[in-house]
Amino acid sequence: MRFLQVILLSTLMVFGGAAVAADKIAIVDVRTALFSSNGAREFSEKLKTEFADDEMKIKAIGEQAQKLQDRIKKDGAMMSESERSRIVTELEDKAKEFGYLKNKFETNVNNRKQEFLRDSKPKLDEALIKVAKDNKVSVLLPKEATLWVDGALDLTQKVVDVLNK
Repeated sequence: MRFLQVILLSTLMVFGGAAVAADKIAIVDVRTALFSSNGAREFSEKLKTEFADDEMKIKAIGEQAQKLQDRIKKDGAMMSESERSRIVTELEDKAKEFGYLKNKFETNVNNRKQEFLRDSKPKLDEALIKVAKDNKVSVLLPKEATLWVDGALDLTQKVVDVLNK
């Protein structure tokens, strides 16, 4: 317990000293800044177009599976055992195909998003530094790391503006 108190006190002294030494502290919601930029909007539209066919195919297979399930529910009691078995097998195949395609789709979309983030990082870092320097900020913190901050210290929109130039 004593060890924890020493660590806490040391941390407060270090960060408290840094805050006092800083001329100006500001925050940025980095995620909002990046995803509000024109580049992110263009990327999102490109992604929708690029994966539209895959999305339609997944939706169609889901609808086919739903129809098979509804048919079993509605007419299952009146079907012959072989017909019921055939439809259940077909439904299972559709469910497997749906799961496979959906997983593949999500993996591809996530990979493209990660690629966008990786490609955007240098430009984002440059925008953060420019905004910090232009606003004479000594410490720029991510909004997620703060409990409360005066809205006047939020430079997110300025970062978006720099990213859009």
